[in-house]
Amino acid sequence: MDAHSPENLYPYTVSRPIYSNPTFEEDNERQAREERTLRERLSRTCGSVWTRQALKVVKGVFPVIDWLSRYPIREWLPSDVISGVSTGLVCSLQGLAYALLVSVAPVYGLYSAFFPILTYFLLGTSRHISVGPFPVTCLMVGSVVLTLAPDDHFLLPGNGTGVNGTEADGIVFLPIQVVMGLLQVGFLVRYLSDPLVGGFTTAAAFHVLISQLKIVLSVPTNNHSGCFSILYTLIDVFTNIRQTNRADLVAGLLTIVIVMAVKEVNSKFRHKIPVPIPIEVIVTVVAAGISYATELESRYGASIVHSIPRGFAPAQPPNTELLWNILGSSFSTAVVGYAVAVSVAKVYAAKHDYTIDGNQELIAFGFSNVFCGCFSGFVASTALSRTAVQESTGGKSQVAGIISAVMVMIVILALGNLLEPLQKSVLAAIVIANLKGMFMQVTEVPTLWRQNRADCFIWLATCLASVVLGLDVGLLAGLVFEMGTVVFVVHLTFDMQVGFDSVRVFKKRNKALKKIHKLIKKGKLRATEVSLGVDNKGFESEQDSGRESGQVEDGDWPVPEVEVRVDWALELPVRVSVPKVQIHSLVLDFSAVSFLDVVAVKSLRLVIKEFLRIGVNVYIAGCDDEIVRKMEALSFFDEEVTRDLLFLSVHDAILFIKLETANGSMQDAMVEGVRDPEIKCLTAIMLSVIHPRLSAHP
Repeated sequence: MDAHSPENLYPYTVSRPIYSNPTFEEDNERQAREERTLRERLSRTCGSVWTRQALKVVKGVFPVIDWLSRYPIREWLPSDVISGVSTGLVCSLQGLAYALLVSVAPVYGLYSAFFPILTYFLLGTSRHISVGPFPVTCLMVGSVVLTLAPDDHFLLPGNGTGVNGTEADGIVFLPIQVVMGLLQVGFLVRYLSDPLVGGFTTAAAFHVLISQLKIVLSVPTNNHSGCFSILYTLIDVFTNIRQTNRADLVAGLLTIVIVMAVKEVNSKFRHKIPVPIPIEVIVTVVAAGISYATELESRYGASIVHSIPRGFAPAQPPNTELLWNILGSSFSTAVVGYAVAVSVAKVYAAKHDYTIDGNQELIAFGFSNVFCGCFSGFVASTALSRTAVQESTGGKSQVAGIISAVMVMIVILALGNLLEPLQKSVLAAIVIANLKGMFMQVTEVPTLWRQNRADCFIWLATCLASVVLGLDVGLLAGLVFEMGTVVFVVHLTFDMQVGFDSVRVFKKRNKALKKIHKLIKKGKLRATEVSLGVDNKGFESEQDSGRESGQVEDGDWPVPEVEVRVDWALELPVRVSVPKVQIHSLVLDFSAVSFLDVVAVKSLRLVIKEFLRIGVNVYIAGCDDEIVRKMEALSFFDEEVTRDLLFLSVHDAILFIKLETANGSMQDAMVEGVRDPEIKCLTAIMLSVIHPRLSAHP
C-alpha cells in the first residue's frame, strides 16, 4: 500500500503563541555557544575513533591483552599449573636432546626451550601449542651450522662458530616471518599440502635417525651436509662400526625400548591415566644417576654431556658476516617451522572450538626466534608430542606455557649440573624414540595410492628428494613437483556435450531453454570440464561480461562476514555466538567439477560443518558420479555430513528447500520474516564453485 495514499494521511496539529525574537528570548534563556579551537574539535570528533582503532590494533598485535583480562583464574589456573609443570620437564629434556641435532652444546637447547615461550605468550594466538625446539627445524639449522663450522669439535662449548650460526639463523627469521605476517601472506602455507608435508617430515625423520645413530653408537664420523649426506654418514658409521662404545650402545638401546614401550602404554590407556607417565624425565634422571655412580666415562669411555653452566648467556648481537651465507636456508626453515606450528595449532583450535590468526602467528614466531637468537638459542617451532602433553594434562591457555618456562629456568639456574654425567646416547635415544609418529606416516602411502595417485606421487617425490638432496633442496623440489602436478591435472580437460546450465534455466527459464535447445540441435554448444585445484579461477562466458561492468545478477546477493565472538570466560569447549546471517541454505553447484583431491575433500567437509554450526544448511547439486565415489573413498560422509545433501540439479535442491520451508522444518527463525517465497529461493540459490566455460563451435 502506498504510504502517500489518502488512507494513510493523519492530522498533525501545532498550537503555540506567535513569537518574535525578543518575545522568545524573554521566555527562554539563551545558551552561549561553546567556542572550541580546531585542535579541540578534531580531538573531540576523532579522538574516540582513534582510541578505539588504536586499542584494536594493540589487541591485534598483543592478543594477550584481550584474553588475559578475561582469564578465569579459579577455573583455569590449577589446570594450567599442573600442565605447565609436566610440559616444562619434557621441554627441558627435549631441549637438551635436540641441541645435538643443531650440533651445539646441550645448554643452548635449554635456552631455546625458555626464551621463545616468553615472546609467544605476548604475541601468539594459540592457547595450546608448546613453543620450543622441533626436531625437523633443528636438523635444518644443524646442517647450516655444519657448513659454517665443519670441524670435529662442534659440540664443545668453546666453539663459537656454530653458536653464532644459530644466533644469525634466528635473527634472519625476524625479517622473513615478520614481513610475511605484515604482508598477510600466511596463505602461502596452503600450498604445502598434506601429502607434501607428510613426505617431507618422513624424510626429515630419516635424517634425524641417521644423525643420532652415530651418537648412540659413539663412533667417530665426519660431518656431512647437503646432497647424499645420509649416504656419506652411513658409510662413515659402518666403516668405524668396530669402534662402537658398548656402554653407550646398551644405554641407548635400553632407552629406546623403555621410552617407546611406556609411550604405547600412555597412548593405549590415555582415557584411564589422568596424567601421562613422564618417561623421558624418569629415564634421564635414572641414567644420570647410574652414570655418576658407576663412573661410566672414566671406566668405560662413555660420552657424557659434561658441563652445563648455570645461568643465562649474556645477550649479544649475531655475527653479521654470517647472515648472507644462511639467508636461503633460513627461508626454507622459517616456512617449515611456521607450517608445522600452524598445522598443530589448527588441530587443537578445531578440537576446542576457537580460531587462530595465521598472519599473527608469523609475527609471533618471528619475534620469538629473534629474541631467542639474541641469547644464543636456535630456531623455535612446536612439537606435536610436547603439545599433546600440554593439552592432555589440562592446559587451557598460554599460562601453562609460562609455567613450563619457569620449570626450564629452574633447570638452567639450579639443576643443570645434576645432568652433567648424563650420556649423550641417552639423549639421542630419546630423540629416536619420539620419531615413531613421523615414521608411521609411511603407512599412509597405500591409502593415498588407492584414493588419489597424484597425491601419492607428491608424497613419494618429496620424500625421496628430501632424503637424497637434503631437506632444504628437497622441500623446494617437492613444491615444484606439486605445482606441476596440479597444473597437469587442471589442464587435463575433455569435452562433454551438455543440454543446459540448470542455474541459468532456473533464473531465466523460458528464454534460456529456447536458445539452448536451438544450439544443441545445431551441435554448437559444448562445455569444457575443469578441475578444482589450488590455482583455479572462475571461468566465464561472453554472456557473463555484464559482471565486469558492475551489473549484478539476480542470484548475486551480498552476504556479510560473520564475526565470531569467543567467550573466554566459559569452560572448554567454548561456545561460539554468531549473529544472524541473511541466508538459511546454500547450494553448491558441482556440475562442472571433475576432480577433487584429498585436501579439497577435507576442506569441503570442514566448510560444510562450519556452515551447519551457524545454522546454514548446505546442499551439493549436479555432482558427477566419479566425484561422489571419490567422496565415499575419502570418508567424506559421516553422521553430520550425510548423502542427503546431494541433489541431481540445482532446481531439485531449490524445490526441496522451498518444500522444507513451506512445511516449517527450517530451524532458522529468519525464514519466518521473509514475505516473498521467491526472495527466499534467490537468497538461498547457490554458491557456484566454478562456472563452466561455454564455447560455440562453427
